Amino acid sequence: MLVNFDKLPENSRIWIYQCNRSFSENELIEIEQKLNEFLTQWAAHGSDLQAGFTIKYKRFIVIGLNQELNGATGCSIDSSVHFIQNLEKTYNVDLMDKMNVSYKQGEFIAYKTLIDFKKMAKAKSISKNTIVFNNLVANKGEFLTHWEVPVSESWHNRFLG
Repeated sequence: MLVNFDKLPENSRIWIYQCNRSFSENELIEIEQKLNEFLTQWAAHGSDLQAGFTIKYKRFIVIGLNQELNGATGCSIDSSVHFIQNLEKTYNVDLMDKMNVSYKQGEFIAYKTLIDFKKMAKAKSISKNTIVFNNLVANKGEFLTHWEVPVSESWHNRFLG
């Protein structure tokens, strides 16, 4: 059952898929339509899942699930992963690789491999105040408060040495 992401409780589980590039306006329209269709029929053992989504900065797909009603099961998580993999194929993008880092450079969102990010940190191209996206947050409340944070407040801090 599709609901507005803003209406999901703060303890809702979330999954963040970061894209290796920005989506075009036309792609965003198509992806939103596909997400609407998928989340409308998303279920766990025949029970509807109350879920919503948001897309941030034209490159982060965030799916939220209210687990107070029905929790995700292995099969429902598999179906969401399959859905994301289909988006990857359709739009020729990378959404599943967790070994990449996105961070802000002014208004621009930069995307680097973890290895390149570490090199930039050693070269002092990244500071403790650089805003990074902590895609490891687990629920909507953490997403709202700890997703966009300075490196000093994120797991990325370990690379500043």
